[in-house]
Amino acid sequence: MTTFDFIVVGGGTAGCVLAARLSQDPGTRVLLLEAGAAEPTAHMADPAAWFMLAGTSVDWAYETVPQPGTDDAVHPWPRGKVLGGSSGINGMMHVRGHRASFDAWEGIGATGWNYDALVPFFNRSERVVGGDPAYRGLAGPMEIVPQPATEPLWEACHLAAVQAGHPHNDDSNAAAAAGVCWHENNVVDGVRQSAADAYLTPIAGRANLTVVADAHVHRLLIEHSTCRGVEYTRGGQLQTAFAGSEVVLSAGVIGSPQLLLLSGIGPGQHLRDLGIEVLADLPGVGANLHDHPKSEIAYTATRPARTTRYARKPLVLTRTEPSADPDLQMIFIDFPLHPRFVPGAEDGYSVIFSLMTPASRGYLRLASADPQQAPLIDPNYLAEESDQRRMVAGLRLAREVGAANALAGWRDKELSPGPGAQTDEALLAHLRRSVSTYYHPVGTCKIGSDAMSVVDPQLGVHGITNLRVADASIMPSIISGNTNASVLAIAERAANLITGEATAGQG
Repeated sequence: MTTFDFIVVGGGTAGCVLAARLSQDPGTRVLLLEAGAAEPTAHMADPAAWFMLAGTSVDWAYETVPQPGTDDAVHPWPRGKVLGGSSGINGMMHVRGHRASFDAWEGIGATGWNYDALVPFFNRSERVVGGDPAYRGLAGPMEIVPQPATEPLWEACHLAAVQAGHPHNDDSNAAAAAGVCWHENNVVDGVRQSAADAYLTPIAGRANLTVVADAHVHRLLIEHSTCRGVEYTRGGQLQTAFAGSEVVLSAGVIGSPQLLLLSGIGPGQHLRDLGIEVLADLPGVGANLHDHPKSEIAYTATRPARTTRYARKPLVLTRTEPSADPDLQMIFIDFPLHPRFVPGAEDGYSVIFSLMTPASRGYLRLASADPQQAPLIDPNYLAEESDQRRMVAGLRLAREVGAANALAGWRDKELSPGPGAQTDEALLAHLRRSVSTYYHPVGTCKIGSDAMSVVDPQLGVHGITNLRVADASIMPSIISGNTNASVLAIAERAANLITGEATAGQG
């Protein structure tokens, strides 16, 4: 039995931030528990190899239940199982998204969680080479550096987006997010920079921080509605750790609700059905699960399209409806994608598009009371008619970019969905065959004050003291961008709330 001031459960993006920030006070003892390995694999360091990491030892390799909205497909859901979490296996895009999607949080009960409130914490997380200090962080751990000069294919894709009516944006993480920009990446000197690299490696010798990998937490220790610590297994041995101050869950959109449920915190009837004692009847635990649905238009090329190095690429943020906030993102990849994100062998390229503000909501539930069994995951893709309509509109917008004159020297033919698919019905049929995860699930422990919220605006779990959640699961609604940068900001703010610092500061 060991006692710490703080126990952080989950060494992913949020957990790395929390462990580093909470241990800045040398008088504070912090334990970070991570179920995965402590060391990255060789492929993780190579930015071009991210596509090959799914299904390996550093991936939890989750799967969804069959999805009626996508022809009953079972979707793989990669999640990082390594120190650094999904920041160690993702596509390394550093994107904040449009301010409206953060302001929406406050509008649905997350008091104090608007975009302006989060900007200091975005800034605190990043060190942007040449960034505008009015909008960007200059001294944080995550180093955001300009990528090498781009490839001819990406130059053509950028120009095609402009020709299709999307204005150029010098920095979509600054004053405004919409338009076409050269997106930023968590890559430094040609090597992936995970949250572990940025936050933990520089403080590896910090005596008051204990990092334990290969530690599977399976139960919170709750006594009289107060969280006292955790039970975990390591090397087949059951171990216990106690927290004098707080336990912070940062196990992600799947791990955090799963651990709450296993500990008796969640929908009462669901827990009773599994023989789990109900300690706090919170119906919102595991509810509100959603993700960015993505699809693509694939083209064969008149010449080899595979790029030879990791370089900057264009990103588009736009609207499917003129009067709406930006709700569609487009990116580009240098091979044709077949349905469900399967790389084709042909020479070609794809315009990937994703709905940033889906209305469909699903759930996460325990399959059993066994902590080793993966939970049931249902993102409920394309359940809402508005998602279907806007994804069809997004496909048409992506096709306009793909058909632009700037790509005429590259474009051979539209491989998928194919030029014969023109009606809304045909395009929706293609979407049902092709939609897949964009690897951005959120929402299963949402912040708020309504009956379905799980944490309050201080990130404390309703009805349980000394327990907080700080990761993508607290997002009440998904943001209009890739989620990793926002998880960094959430964790930075969580550390600020816990330590009671007057301001966010930098560095």
